[in-house]
Amino acid sequence: MNCQPTSKMNNKVFIFDTTLRDGEQVPGCQLNTVEKIEVALALEALGVDVLEAGFPISSPVDFKSVVEISKNISGPTICALTRAVAADIDCAAEALKFAKRGRIHTGIGASDIHIKNKLKTTRENILEKAAWATKYARNYVDDVEFFCEDAGRADLEFLAKMVETVIAAGATVVNIPDTTGYCLPEQYGAKIAYLMNNVPNIDKAILSAHCHNDLGMATANSMAALQNGARQVEVTMNGIGERAGNTSLEEVAMILKSHEANLHLQCDINIKKIYPTSRLITRLMRMPVQPNKAIVGRNAFSHSSGIHQDGVLKNRENYEIIDPHDVGVPESLIVLTARSGRAALKHRLEKIGFEMDQAQLDETYKKFLDVADQKKEIYDEDLLEMMGQSREGKIYEIDYLEVHCGKRHQATATVALLKNGVRTVEIADGCGPVDATLKAIDKIVKEPVRLEEYLVQAITGGSDDTGKVHIQVSKDGVFYYGFGNDTDVIYATAKAYVDALNKL
Repeated sequence: MNCQPTSKMNNKVFIFDTTLRDGEQVPGCQLNTVEKIEVALALEALGVDVLEAGFPISSPVDFKSVVEISKNISGPTICALTRAVAADIDCAAEALKFAKRGRIHTGIGASDIHIKNKLKTTRENILEKAAWATKYARNYVDDVEFFCEDAGRADLEFLAKMVETVIAAGATVVNIPDTTGYCLPEQYGAKIAYLMNNVPNIDKAILSAHCHNDLGMATANSMAALQNGARQVEVTMNGIGERAGNTSLEEVAMILKSHEANLHLQCDINIKKIYPTSRLITRLMRMPVQPNKAIVGRNAFSHSSGIHQDGVLKNRENYEIIDPHDVGVPESLIVLTARSGRAALKHRLEKIGFEMDQAQLDETYKKFLDVADQKKEIYDEDLLEMMGQSREGKIYEIDYLEVHCGKRHQATATVALLKNGVRTVEIADGCGPVDATLKAIDKIVKEPVRLEEYLVQAITGGSDDTGKVHIQVSKDGVFYYGFGNDTDVIYATAKAYVDALNKL
């Protein structure tokens, strides 16, 4: 389902995605040009209005990426970041020459902290430079966005003067960044309201909210801005970005959808593509999403409390305000733990083929609690064992695993699996012990799956601790989870991977 704009354009919220610029500034998240194009195509399909493709003068790779993204993307406006410097603006214009719709995003510090401590100049010089940079960028493109850096801590009257100045110089969008994530929502909202009411030419441009999450308020601040007149919000997928991150695209999109009747604001995001896009960003940027992350976290639609499980099983809306299918999540998860109740146990037992009356369920539940207290989390295989059975059908079991690796040696894994009692052995090389092990298993199983998530956790701590491995694989758009634990994390990895493959 899409968020559709109304005929009143002032109700339309423009989604400005900066995953490929601010998001890519996270250490370890850098992408090559081919990967950036893949992300850009996914964001285009998601429905973003503006795609900030990079900071062209920062490196030859960034310049090339903006060029190639401009060639491959036809829907969103392609935006390139610059400082208020002629060479930056010239470089951005050159990088955008193939864009169907190009935007130069230039700007300078607005707070006295930046003006005095960073730029070592005066307010008067800042206003002159802001006007000059805007006019200079307008020589290249009709769409110029100006950022008033550190606007969250800027003097209001000076900020209003700066906004008025750059609009008069030709800015079509003015970005009011809470660069350090300092503002409270009411403060940031009031700042936007002040600008809407005190800048004479404010009707000639769109105000944009760009919020950071240093105090955990990026999304709240962005919504406060929209409620007070901003009509563009700058976001990243999964909320990645400098330090604690940026406003999350998925959170803003789902707030607008969930509260459309109250906010009277809409956007063009295709919400069914949110989860697949999130997974793509996670994989390419090697940036795991925290399990309890809103909308896209692994636990966002998981229920382990007995009270919650009973309520969800009776009616999803008892404890879920979003249908997981709406955002592309395959299903809600009923996670069995010692806190689960009879309703959840009955539900899972029925899914694996066990029907029972209330007396039988009561007796089984006692056994279940004993197992749950020992294993912490209960999977279908545990239930089958508890019921005195094993999973029917083709099932793989690990019979043997040996891995050789080291700094001077390529990793090699030898794996033996039992399939319906028949033993098969394969050997594979890889870039590390995990890669080699999974490749050897793939040779045996021959299932075309993609590894989507790989997470290793220590249970109690210490080098001799048991490692718990979570794995997620996908096939034909369907996701399967696998779990394994062992003091040998490579063996735990193999167990988790085989567990996921068995669920195919």
